[in-house]
Amino acid sequence: MTLYRPTRRRFLGTSAASLAATGLFAPAVHAQARAIRVGYVTPQTGPLAAFAEVDDFIIEGVLQAVAGGIQSGSASYTIEVIKKDSQSNPNRAAEVARELIIDDEIDIMLVGNTPETTNPVSTICEIEEIPCISSLAPWQPWFIGRQGNPGDPASWTEFDYTYHAFWGLEDVIAVFTNMWNQLETNRSVGGLFPNDADGNAWGDANVGFPPPLAAGNFTLVDPGRYENLQDDFSAQISAFKDADCEIVTGVVLPPDFATFWTQAAQQGYRPKVASIGKAILFPSAVNAIGDAAQNLSSEVWWSNVHPFASSITGQSAGDVCTGFEQATGRQWTQPLGFVHALFEVLVDVLKRTDDIRDAQGVAATIAATDLQTIVGPIKWDGAGLPPFAQKNVTKTPLVGGQWRKGDDGNFRLVIVDNQTYPDIPVTGDMEAIA
Repeated sequence: MTLYRPTRRRFLGTSAASLAATGLFAPAVHAQARAIRVGYVTPQTGPLAAFAEVDDFIIEGVLQAVAGGIQSGSASYTIEVIKKDSQSNPNRAAEVARELIIDDEIDIMLVGNTPETTNPVSTICEIEEIPCISSLAPWQPWFIGRQGNPGDPASWTEFDYTYHAFWGLEDVIAVFTNMWNQLETNRSVGGLFPNDADGNAWGDANVGFPPPLAAGNFTLVDPGRYENLQDDFSAQISAFKDADCEIVTGVVLPPDFATFWTQAAQQGYRPKVASIGKAILFPSAVNAIGDAAQNLSSEVWWSNVHPFASSITGQSAGDVCTGFEQATGRQWTQPLGFVHALFEVLVDVLKRTDDIRDAQGVAATIAATDLQTIVGPIKWDGAGLPPFAQKNVTKTPLVGGQWRKGDDGNFRLVIVDNQTYPDIPVTGDMEAIA
């Protein structure tokens, strides 16, 4: 467990001008109440650990920005963030969520980083009636995967305390097919779908890739679900070779894609396009693949050229990316924007909440959010969603990109398709894998 508290050093390290600009100074006439306790579950270890490498940078920066206190109702509050490690394991995620609620007595929960973390934590919060804001997982596996009977839409119910902000499968499918349509291919697509919440959603015959790919005149070859952390993808590679799949897609853990891509090369399989979710989100994973990563493509949730700014600090997306790279010596990653946005929504909700101890009131305040964040607008207004998800989900922008090797030897994302959100600029052209 990691406990973050505002310190005098953090407070003095933030200029009065920048704090005043955020509107987060608490009037001196109000008494300081006990700190608001924020739980944050994140996969600090395990195969999903790359999602969490931005956490400390974001939390430190947010706490510095709000060190003067947040006015909530009639009192001024500071924030304590209590972070716990899910170990990339759903059972562990549920366990630490309970610890945060029962032992640490948190007031509100934040969670992100794939359904393996968001789903169990959100479920525990719903049971325990703790307000929860989640992100960094497509909305279908988050919403449908938490239903008592995911296969029966008539039985699906809304949630009272848990709210989610991210894109959906319909968005990533649109982004991927828009990129594929820029190239000449035989439209035969090999699907890599693991036996987990993401893979089962992406490969689902009703809500996943199959219907829209068929409608777009693509042929999907799905060899079936595989277990995560595989050491042999020969069966999948053989199926894709037999069907002459010039496109490969899927939602794969980083080590699994590295294994697949290496074995595909060894077995003489080289598609023209590989658009992969999850596995190649991170420059560290792409750089580890080496030259064979050139022109791998993926969805782009957020980047240094996204035209949005932080509601807390006023920083642009580019500013935050530069700050992260200067502070850590590592390349920026896409979760950087969404973790920041989680805390933006948190601060906004706390400023609008009359009583932080009133869980129902806090949940209603989350639902009423209308905020411009560093990842774009967040507003639970139901836009672009089916009726069953309109209460609990808000969608964020998504575009498509490819990894290109720079002069310094590192791979960087180039946005190659923005048909789904034209305000985000394209910075390159879609290219086939050589």
